[in-house]
Amino acid sequence: MKGHRVSSGYILVEKSQPLVGEVKLSGAKNAVLVIMASLLLTRGKSVLRNVPAIADVYDMIKILQSLGAQVQFDATANIAEIDTTYLHYESLDQQAVKKFRASLLIFGPLLAQFKDIKIAMPGGDAIGARPVDYHIKNFKKLGAHVFQDQDFLYGVANFFFFFRLILDYPSVGFTENLLMALVLTQGESWIVNAALEPEVLDLIAVLQQMGADVEVMPPAMIRIRGVKHLKSIDHTVIFDRLEAASILIAGAITKGDIFIPDAQVFNLELFLMKLSEMGHEIIVGKNGQGVHFKSCQNPQAVSFKTGPFPGFPTDMQALMMAAQTVATGSCSVVETVFENRFLHVPEMNKMGANIQATGHFASMQGVSCQLYGADVKATDIRAACALALLGLAAQGQTRVLDGVHHWKRGYETLDEKLRSLGAKIELCSF
Repeated sequence: MKGHRVSSGYILVEKSQPLVGEVKLSGAKNAVLVIMASLLLTRGKSVLRNVPAIADVYDMIKILQSLGAQVQFDATANIAEIDTTYLHYESLDQQAVKKFRASLLIFGPLLAQFKDIKIAMPGGDAIGARPVDYHIKNFKKLGAHVFQDQDFLYGVANFFFFFRLILDYPSVGFTENLLMALVLTQGESWIVNAALEPEVLDLIAVLQQMGADVEVMPPAMIRIRGVKHLKSIDHTVIFDRLEAASILIAGAITKGDIFIPDAQVFNLELFLMKLSEMGHEIIVGKNGQGVHFKSCQNPQAVSFKTGPFPGFPTDMQALMMAAQTVATGSCSVVETVFENRFLHVPEMNKMGANIQATGHFASMQGVSCQLYGADVKATDIRAACALALLGLAAQGQTRVLDGVHHWKRGYETLDEKLRSLGAKIELCSF
């Protein structure tokens, strides 16, 4: 496996004609990272298929290798072979841990396996506070001694108590971390008010294949009966619903006609409903597999509010706001998940958007005149994408600064896929 370097360049975009064509999706970033972390619970060689060749995956590989895993990643075939036979905890790559938020997902399985651990505080996108205190509070309920300082999160747990944990908020990351910690804990545990995003369900499918006794129970509960050992697996990662949303928004902004045969409608229902309310035509394939998007010529603005699945995903918020910018009428956006997820608003306004944002609320008015290209700054993966897609409808050139760094963390060759549809977009180095 060759090393992977993330550029600090910019995304260059020019006004484009309507995007037309068919696109295949990559594996889901938010599923593959936690699945890779879950392999720390096993011994032996596992095979993961449909693994996206993105920066965060390469950083997770570095972490696994530093823990003694042998990893072979074929980025062309999107297959990773991960052998966890000889895991140890002597040389965890703390610098790799610092690079991205999902690295926190190694905490639960490492604590379950090695009992006394220290991991660097994770970095990632500037979208809001990291609820590490949430992890600390709930892991303490399981009998662990967990605390943090400015740079590190520490955990000591000679054993876990089986427990019925009621979550204040259905956090995806914490549901996953807790689930991985409990599958080897003897007794019956419950997670009440659990996150049940498609990516969490893919993790549950992986744990079940490993031999874990895990069951989803209504309403929003997960029952875990601890087992003594877990086995290696062969698993195909689900397709990325956020990449699907990004491509569909590109079609909406350029008034295009796009077919995504891999899109799983069940994972996109509310998002697709909002596109339909705007006036766009959504044709769903047999058994909910595949989406054909046909843009209307005069889309109407629609309001939306983010929330846990099956609500409107916070990761689609900036993308949907970009689509509202070129729609007719006014709308409102309420962000309930992250407190800093409107950092893209002033950047969109530089391009001629009409958005006012305060706290968790934004109001928008569709732009009656032409948008124009500008130098804008990306603060997270989805903001980088939203600004780039807005540039497809703006006169002149748009440069999304710091965009390549975020783009390559979250998307596998999305720029190439958009160019295949007719987009004028390039990833550039300074």
